[in-house]
Amino acid sequence: MKFLGLIFRNMTHSLRRTVLTIASIAVALFLFSTLRTVITAFNAAVEVADETRLIVRRSTSLIFPLPLAYRDRIAAVEGVSGVSWANWFGGEYQEPKNFFAKFAVDVDTYFAMYPELLIPPDQMAAFKADQTGCLVGSALAKKYGFKIGDTIPIVGDIYPYPDGNEWRLIVRGIYEPETPDVDANTLYFNWKYLNQTMGDQGIVGIYIVKLASAGQTAAISERIDATFANSSYETKTETEAAFQASFVGMMGNIGFLVSVIGAAIVFAIALVTFNTMMMAARERTKEIAVMKTIGFTDGTILGLIVAEATLISLIGGVLGIGLASAAYGLTGFNMGGFVPAFIVKPSTIVLGLVLSLTMGILSGLIPAIQAARMPIAQALREAA
Repeated sequence: MKFLGLIFRNMTHSLRRTVLTIASIAVALFLFSTLRTVITAFNAAVEVADETRLIVRRSTSLIFPLPLAYRDRIAAVEGVSGVSWANWFGGEYQEPKNFFAKFAVDVDTYFAMYPELLIPPDQMAAFKADQTGCLVGSALAKKYGFKIGDTIPIVGDIYPYPDGNEWRLIVRGIYEPETPDVDANTLYFNWKYLNQTMGDQGIVGIYIVKLASAGQTAAISERIDATFANSSYETKTETEAAFQASFVGMMGNIGFLVSVIGAAIVFAIALVTFNTMMMAARERTKEIAVMKTIGFTDGTILGLIVAEATLISLIGGVLGIGLASAAYGLTGFNMGGFVPAFIVKPSTIVLGLVLSLTMGILSGLIPAIQAARMPIAQALREAA
């Protein structure tokens, strides 16, 4: 601690360069936190998936529906304790940029499958009593200002309203997520309303299957698919985690791409920091010679330069990570509804700080070693 004042004085020797270096590191760690949060946000839906829930969809593609008649046959499969269903609705609210997920669900069975969606009993009762009613997530309600009793007009694309008008859904409830990783940006409405309006087609997007035991997922998946093998509507049954992961897979190897971009950014900034410390050490050659003359050891010189580089890097890292945490926490940014919660997690903060620390030590180590090893006479000649 006794050298802290000296370290700060060295940092302010060229204040403009120090500030610019800190700003560069802050930008790098802000981008690192953002890119890392993209990965954790996409993985959040997979991580919170219930092991006792299976998703049954059409084997050819998710965009092709299944008949409602499959419901009872799935329920009869050994090991199945409950069945519900849902249709991806699509649709547009006011303008295309206002994207959020909309599902038509069986109101009597769907929410029993998802206890992590917390809904007040009186609001659930009002929702079930009104066929044109809907439930919206708390984050969605906050973003668009939806309140109980509001009417939400939706222009159908997959399911256009028969007479060309809008679907008009009345907010009967607002659900809260049990944890931040649970989605709170979705609208749910009554599947019966969709089915009746579209002429009782009796088609289902996916079935959600509740299992009596999580240890039977593979066996029950095989039984369900075998039930409909060689039919006109063959099925593919998978765990909820695998189903969620397939959505991420549709967008390519996001994790790898984001990791490569993040690594490139950090490496580039590390080079800037390294160059800065080399310049700082070179400019202070005479000072270092004087310090050695009055008794500073090589180890002390090395430690001071490494400490200076580390402190600069940590200050930039804390600023960058803190800015990212504050920005996404306050704005409620969720990538247009594609992720449950865009939050800089503690693991990302720790990793970012470790990265800042490592970057500071490595960038200061080489100039520190060079300065520590330089003989006093050589240092004085170079400084002359």
